[in-house]
Amino acid sequence: MTSQDTSAPTAAAATDDVPFRYTAALAQDIELRWQEEWESRGTFFAANPVGDLTDGEGAHAAPGASPYFVMDMFPYPSGAGLHIGHPLGYIATDVVARFRRMQGDNVLHALGFDAFGLPAEQFAVQTGQHPRTTTEANMDIMKRQLRRLGLGHDSRRSFATIDPAYVRWTQWIFLQIFGSWYDEDAVRPDGGRGAARPIATLEEAFAAGRPLPVVDGVPADTAWTALSDVERRRVVDSQRLAYVSETPVNWCPGLGTVLANEEVTSEGRSERGNFPVFQRSLRQWNMRITAYADRLTDDLELIDWPEKVKSMQRHWIGRSSGARVRFAVVGGSTVEVFTTRPDTLFGATFMVVAPEHPLLDEVPTEWPDGTHGAWTGGHASPAEAVAAYRAEAAAKTAVERQADAGRKTGVFTGHLAANPVNGDLLPVFTADYVLMGYGTGAIMAVPGGDERDFAFAQAYELPVTYTVDAPEGTPEGARTGAGAVINSSNESISLDGLSVAEAKASIIAWLGERGVGEETITYRLRDWLFSRQRYWGEPFPIVYDEHDQPIALPQDALPVNLPEVPDYSPRTFDPQDAHSSPEPPLGRNDDWVNVTLDLGDGPKQYRRDTNTMPNWAGSCWYYLRYLDPTSDVTLVDPVLEQYWMGPGHGAQKEGSIGGVDLYVGGVEHAVLHLLYARFWHKVLFDLGHVASGEPFHKLFNQGYIQAYAYTDARGVHVPAAEVVEDASSSTGFSWNGEAVNREYGKMGKSLKNMVTPDDMYAEYGADTLRVYEMSMGPLDLSRPWETRAVVGSQRFLQRLWRNVVSEADGSLLVTDDAPDEATLRILHHTIDGVRADMEHMRVNTAIAKLIVLNNHLTTLTTTPRAAAEALVLMTAPVAPHVAEELWSRLGHDRSLAHAEFPVADPAYLVEDTVTCILQVQGKVRGRVEVPAGVSEDELRELALADAGVQRALDGRGIRTIIVRAPKLVNVVPA
Repeated sequence: MTSQDTSAPTAAAATDDVPFRYTAALAQDIELRWQEEWESRGTFFAANPVGDLTDGEGAHAAPGASPYFVMDMFPYPSGAGLHIGHPLGYIATDVVARFRRMQGDNVLHALGFDAFGLPAEQFAVQTGQHPRTTTEANMDIMKRQLRRLGLGHDSRRSFATIDPAYVRWTQWIFLQIFGSWYDEDAVRPDGGRGAARPIATLEEAFAAGRPLPVVDGVPADTAWTALSDVERRRVVDSQRLAYVSETPVNWCPGLGTVLANEEVTSEGRSERGNFPVFQRSLRQWNMRITAYADRLTDDLELIDWPEKVKSMQRHWIGRSSGARVRFAVVGGSTVEVFTTRPDTLFGATFMVVAPEHPLLDEVPTEWPDGTHGAWTGGHASPAEAVAAYRAEAAAKTAVERQADAGRKTGVFTGHLAANPVNGDLLPVFTADYVLMGYGTGAIMAVPGGDERDFAFAQAYELPVTYTVDAPEGTPEGARTGAGAVINSSNESISLDGLSVAEAKASIIAWLGERGVGEETITYRLRDWLFSRQRYWGEPFPIVYDEHDQPIALPQDALPVNLPEVPDYSPRTFDPQDAHSSPEPPLGRNDDWVNVTLDLGDGPKQYRRDTNTMPNWAGSCWYYLRYLDPTSDVTLVDPVLEQYWMGPGHGAQKEGSIGGVDLYVGGVEHAVLHLLYARFWHKVLFDLGHVASGEPFHKLFNQGYIQAYAYTDARGVHVPAAEVVEDASSSTGFSWNGEAVNREYGKMGKSLKNMVTPDDMYAEYGADTLRVYEMSMGPLDLSRPWETRAVVGSQRFLQRLWRNVVSEADGSLLVTDDAPDEATLRILHHTIDGVRADMEHMRVNTAIAKLIVLNNHLTTLTTTPRAAAEALVLMTAPVAPHVAEELWSRLGHDRSLAHAEFPVADPAYLVEDTVTCILQVQGKVRGRVEVPAGVSEDELRELALADAGVQRALDGRGIRTIIVRAPKLVNVVPA
């Protein structure tokens, strides 16, 4: 591997007349050799400041090197392997990592596998093969494909979430959350108020007189000291950050499992299998993510994320300030609503409650006088109407109910509620677009100020009262603007004429004085449902005692591994059997479920939890494992976490909240994965296990590579690779002489447009693929794949090769002659531009600049070494294999992975001449090339001597001449 290595390439690498041409075969030879070389040298080993992990030469992190942690979103190993769209993000992070490494940073770049999940389990159900066997085989496929791409990962830090050593720490984190409560008064290390604290501190607070919460099975108004051990456990368990409760869930009988909202389509069916999904109340694990709602919202301001993603998280958390208002219901009940617009109370003309609202447990036996026929749903009594509507709503999921909100279904409940501001009796409806889990499960409807309420009022012939002024001629409909308040007064308060903000403050104060409302904040975010009735997931490190209370297993009992079971699938039911109940696969191993343990008070019989954790669990903390991948003593060494992720580390600003320096992945994970990971990290921060306040400091969402697909007259997809452009075709494209239609979107086998990386490796080589994907456009935008365009990237690398190596005999073509002035100027402008582009992840424009320099070098008789070496170094992040080969042939023994990225000489960035615009009365009349240092007097003379200026003046005198040297002269006639 020296500069004299000019042995003939492998067979079929090139034609006989140019045996050393850079072809796919030669590229493969180069790429495979260098991949082996990088691994044997430990080229991409990231050095920790302490511990066993050093760089490839056995050294710890150099004191002067800035740590830089770059990460891809966790891949799931699919048996189908990668298609050509998958590598985009991986190549992008590799380019960034290589560039930062060449700037002298100590770069940590590793890749593991998110290996628990439903696809592997479903395959196991179909074949009887253990999910681990399938998953590990899939990982091998993906590892091969990614290695062939030349990604510079530290292989020592790779792992999978299914590894027992990893499962152990996932379960350990769960126990930390289970063993904590949220103390709103605790002062955090960052100075904020509110933090997770160990359960022992809650027990101490209760013993010291802290008021006890109301808990089922515990006598009210009883002192802590008077409670039995079992009662104390119930009180404490109700306050844990991880807790068991009866929870409304999405139950899918056809799959035999509970589903998260994101696994349910807007039609209320399962994403996998398209089975009906029903709302059921089941005993499930939950995580109290709502305790962190404010921090999860506020801390978005402290991280460098796309505003779109921040907005999505803010919306998901849904923090709203407003007022709780209580409406007295005829017959003695009270309904409480939350509203962000209490200033519109005078415009409330009806109310709506969720079908699950307790108000509907008892309804009037007869319709009240004056009940409109459209309100009853055709039923003879409120009881019949409400019962029928509740049954209909129970068959829908929350997702489906929200999607159907525009249909405006509902029935009158027979209840009437008094508006606290004017005493008007409002009809109370029930409608399934109101969810019990959000707010109070009840809303006051103001059709004059809300489009949804207005549509409902129109459908049910309900009155509309406007509380916001609008110009004359404003069309009928909800007024959602912020005009002056109207129609809003009673004997003791008038909001008329006030602004919305003033009216809000006034009415909230008025409600508070009368005890019928108060200012409050509410959230859309619900606690995280954490149970799955699946096999292929992490078991809970919990057992239940004789009182059915959850008991944490000791740390030395971890990991709790999955048992062998006779059948991996949960029991499934008739898809329409909404009343069935889950029977998880883990329940089929009695010896595992029922276990005798000594947990400190002698051997006792316990029952394990037969649910497993969702696949989100393993991806909530994997970034920490990259830092300390072999530790069996602590989750992560505090020194390592501080070094790689701590506040103000590396290039992050002093006082930053810390986190991974660059996290790259698709926007589809904008809410759930990122929100869950942030929650887990903040709990670990509160408990002192990490120093960084956020897991991911900078987030970048790459776009997608999509593809054209083609269908024939029958609508059947045809092989995209065989379609040709055809001007004679009515569609512009044909296949086997038949006109076909083109569509744009996803890539996949069923669409017959799937291209694999293996195809590209064989046809062009990995470096060509890398260059093409990086040059297709800005990284954050989606773009169409076009196989025929890949050859352009190959030509760039072939020209680069020819500028350094003779295609005829493999000898070097570079000379030690100094570059001429023109070459130096192009070279240093390229260096300056490429460096700036790389720093801002504009890889496509960086490649365009490299092509310009490369093309310039092809015009020279010989290639100057200074230009060739700089070009090779700048090309290395995007085409590392060919760059390494050329660097070696240029006489360098060490890998260029750690070579210094070129730095531009400012002397060559100064333009010799500048184009000066000549104007007359502001209109361009001429241009002239002038020296950059031209004087104002010289510019005046040049302007007045210019023929275009003289024609425009047409003999007129001159009032003044405005000079902005060296770029503008404006002559103003008299």
